[in-house]
Amino acid sequence: MNWEELEESIKACQKCSLYETCTQKVIGEGPKNSKVVFVGEAPGREEDLTGKPFVGRAGKLLNSILDKIGLPRSEVYITNIVKCRPPNNRDPTDNEKALCSPWLDIQLSLMKPKVIVALGRHSGGYLLEKYGVKKKPSQVRGELLPFSTLFGKQYLMVAYHPAAALYNPSLREEIEEQLKKVKEVIKN
Repeated sequence: MNWEELEESIKACQKCSLYETCTQKVIGEGPKNSKVVFVGEAPGREEDLTGKPFVGRAGKLLNSILDKIGLPRSEVYITNIVKCRPPNNRDPTDNEKALCSPWLDIQLSLMKPKVIVALGRHSGGYLLEKYGVKKKPSQVRGELLPFSTLFGKQYLMVAYHPAAALYNPSLREEIEEQLKKVKEVIKN
C-alpha cells in the first residue's frame, strides 16, 4: 500500500462507529520522510474541524516546545492512533484503538522513522506492546528505547502528552528535556 492508497482507505474507513460522529478523518501531517513521528491518541475538537493533528491548545504548546529545542514542527510527522474524534473528547476505547491502529502501523512502515515518540499513555501503551516492551508507559517515560529493525536502528520514546503540561505547567520543562533527547538522536 502506498501513501495515496492509505489516505483514501482511511478516509473511507467505517470499521468503528466514530466515523458517524466525526467531521473528518485526521490522518496526519508533516514530511512523510521525517526521521521523527509523534503519535497521540485521537483528534480533539480543533483537529476534527481542521483535519490536522495537534492544532488545539496542546498542539500550540507542542509547537512551542519543538521550536525551543530546535526541532520545528515542519520537520516532524504528527499523527494519532485513532483517526476520528471520539465524542466529547472522551478517551478512545480499546476496541477503537484496536480497529484503527493498523492504519498507524502502515504509516510507520511506509515512513521508517528513526524515532517514534508516543505522546501520552494511550499511544505509549499501544506502541510499547507493539514493540514487545512489557512495561507501563510511566515506567519508561522519557527513555529512548532502541530496537533493531529491517531498515536499521529505531527508537521509541514515551513522553508526556502536551496537554498534561496545560494542567500542570511544571511538566513543560520535563517534556522539553525528553524531546531534547530525540533531537540528539536524529543528529547522529
